[in-house]
Amino acid sequence: MKKQFTTMMLTGTLLLAGCSGGSSAPTVSKEDALANTNATGFPIVNEAIDLTFFTGKATANNDNFEERMVWSTYQDQTKMNINFEEVPFEGLSEKVNLTLASQDYPDAFYSARLNSKDLTTYGKQGVFIPLNDLLEEYAPNFSKLLDENPDLRKGLTMADGNIYAFPSFYDPEFTSLLIGTPIWVKQSFLDELGMEAPTTTEEFYQYLKAVKENDLVEGEEIAFSGTSLDNMIMQLRGSWGVGNRGLAHKHVDVDPETGELRFTRTLDEYKEILTYMNKLYTEGLIDQDIFTQSGAEFNAKGAEGRIGAVLTGNPVTQMTQDDYVGLGALEGPDGDSLYSHVKQSLMHIGAFAITDRNPYPEATVRWMDHFFGDEGATFYFMGKEGETYNVAEDGKLAYTENITNNPDGLSQDQALAEYFTWLGGSYPGIVKQKYFNGSEALPNAVETGDRIEPHLPEEIWNAFNYTDEELQFMSSTAADMETFIGENEAKFVTGEKPLSEWDSYVEQVESMGLDQYMEIENAAYERYTTAE
Repeated sequence: MKKQFTTMMLTGTLLLAGCSGGSSAPTVSKEDALANTNATGFPIVNEAIDLTFFTGKATANNDNFEERMVWSTYQDQTKMNINFEEVPFEGLSEKVNLTLASQDYPDAFYSARLNSKDLTTYGKQGVFIPLNDLLEEYAPNFSKLLDENPDLRKGLTMADGNIYAFPSFYDPEFTSLLIGTPIWVKQSFLDELGMEAPTTTEEFYQYLKAVKENDLVEGEEIAFSGTSLDNMIMQLRGSWGVGNRGLAHKHVDVDPETGELRFTRTLDEYKEILTYMNKLYTEGLIDQDIFTQSGAEFNAKGAEGRIGAVLTGNPVTQMTQDDYVGLGALEGPDGDSLYSHVKQSLMHIGAFAITDRNPYPEATVRWMDHFFGDEGATFYFMGKEGETYNVAEDGKLAYTENITNNPDGLSQDQALAEYFTWLGGSYPGIVKQKYFNGSEALPNAVETGDRIEPHLPEEIWNAFNYTDEELQFMSSTAADMETFIGENEAKFVTGEKPLSEWDSYVEQVESMGLDQYMEIENAAYERYTTAE
């Protein structure tokens, strides 16, 4: 029976142990562990070993990871028996923190959404082991990836110079995956209105207005909807030239005139963005449920076919709607047509970290490294040729009908969950279009990515990493300032706060510690740009 990481048990452990920063030493000597580990090939170890991984689990995945084809097969190949202690993503952060602060942490954290603060704090305490030297000797696939993508190394390297985790890494060439949730407009509405797909912010406004004012479907039309006002703003900010280093940096980018870091949320251009959003909202063109609706409620509305424009990954898979077209970057009033709603390639910086209680760190690094090569990644996402996927004449991979047209009536995701555990994301590994058959790889998504690609930022940065002292400020004063900004932006958009108060608002933001905020961001930026 699996041991469960329950809050009650962990709380009791905390009372007894406190925050020790370490657990009992491994029971196997380093010499014996190395002697049992093969440098290359399968099996990874000669004599079978057992390890326990704290594992984040998405709702879409089935329980008992060890029983899934991908892991039972890999266990036979490697002779490494992994006990996945599955913890639902809901409430995951609290359970991660409790586990890390106890003496009862496992051999590794898999898909546990560790952030840079976790890695910095517990790396310094010795809970997470530095991987720098281990990667060079035991991780040829990942080391090659680091050499080919210098920004990946920069993003993974903590302020102390150490790498503590394997990430989830998106291929920089997989544009349709990186663009996240583009704007999709309903083609049948365009046809009925006699309009072309919008290419400017003004044309987009006119389209939304026409959707609102015309009787296009049975029931009430919704012009523009999503699950977050902030996501709408992030989607449109590039039309005013803001956000030129991508989504990992929602508050800073680079001034194109000076080349220096700038704080974007108090720029005049940002005021213009909010003015535009206020116009959409006050004219009823933005779904009035934008602040409260869940993803499920949004998708249910979308499935009714009455929304003119949606922000979603893919309306085909999320809403069963196949008559939407993805827009490119919208040109703004000053001629800017930047698409800044683009994710960094380094996603989930702490997707897999090894703890100091793991007696087989070398073998564990080899276990993980396999999935950063084409062979391992294809197996992780697609499984076994002839059983879960076939190769077409053009070389493309496609799931078998047992998955795409399941005889037991399972949806594709339900059928996939019988074999795999990647559904829901946050997994460590590399994602490339040639072996990833999620919604971002469908033809409509790829076409949208191709449309957007010429308008992507010249550079897309990963998130910065901070020192302990900087983290204290960023998690307190800076977090308060960012919350204040988000709340006030919502008020400006809804009209609760008039835009005539913008200058006063900017002064308030500056008084909350903006100078120190930018000092820290510049220091982190300097480390990021000079990291090797």
